Amino acid sequence: MLTLYTFGPAFGMPDASPFVVKAEMLLKLAGLPYRTDRSGFRRAPKGKLPYIDDGGQIVADSTLIRLHIERKYGFDFDAGLTPEQRGAAWMFEKALEDHFYWHVVQARWCDDGNFARGPASFFKAIPWPVRPLVQTLIRRKIRGTLHGQGTSRFTPQEQSQILARGAQAAAELLGDKPYFFGDKPCGADATAFGFIASAVSPHFEMTLRHETEKHANLSAYVQRMRAEFFPDGSDGSAK
Repeated sequence: MLTLYTFGPAFGMPDASPFVVKAEMLLKLAGLPYRTDRSGFRRAPKGKLPYIDDGGQIVADSTLIRLHIERKYGFDFDAGLTPEQRGAAWMFEKALEDHFYWHVVQARWCDDGNFARGPASFFKAIPWPVRPLVQTLIRRKIRGTLHGQGTSRFTPQEQSQILARGAQAAAELLGDKPYFFGDKPCGADATAFGFIASAVSPHFEMTLRHETEKHANLSAYVQRMRAEFFPDGSDGSAK
């Protein structure tokens, strides 16, 4: 059985990381039996989660996990899509990963209130005398990454404009369909649920949440996907 290495449920989500949620959704869509393990972060090949152990073969990164499933198990996540839809679905995924994601990171880690409500819990195992120092160093590193990536260079007003357009685009793409590209979920839905649900987590105060919540179809989509794929409210892994 496959093992998916995760952080575990947090912030009202099946996992703290939208990339882990994406990977778990891919396993569910492919119908592959798997178990989850929360003890693998220190052994993560790329220093990040998720990664899987598939019979001794280690595959790190959610996109590489998808390609591995397609190659080894012959599963087509985009079966039924036209070539044009396949291209659009892939680009839509990458827009979420490279756009929504960094605004979520900034909101969670750089806002003191959000940090206290969320990521601060990741440091509980560190002894108190050194915990504040470690938190400061990690947050400084994340701020540096955000500056290099570019998200933090925008003013709050500029970010609001950009995020409003992004949320509107996602809502327009979804329309009144049950899934983003039709009547059946495809690979893009694994990414969409992970990232849009993270954006609207009620645990955090963020511009992206408010812009996304303006679109009733996106809120309904998140609720529908959660009920379908994570009905028990936990990580939903196969037993």
